[in-house]
Amino acid sequence: MPTRNINLTAEQDAFVEEVVRAGRYQNASEAMRDAVRGLQQRLKTDDLKLDLLRAQVSAGLAALDRGAFTEVDDADLDATLDRLAANGSH
Repeated sequence: MPTRNINLTAEQDAFVEEVVRAGRYQNASEAMRDAVRGLQQRLKTDDLKLDLLRAQVSAGLAALDRGAFTEVDDADLDATLDRLAANGSH
């Protein structure tokens, strides 16, 4: 298995020591491998979210091009945003 030296802050080092001492991992290497797996998963999730956001932006721009939108007056903007937020939270 390849070896890599890393520098941790004092807080990070204390955390690794704590989880090893608590028996959650057999050693610091095991804890760090799990941390890297978590980072890999988070980056994959971020990429998927970014792809979804790009698709939604593209769909929104296409809707604008088709004229599929509703204009809202400045006076009605707050009420419209409140209504959209309320509908989106369910």
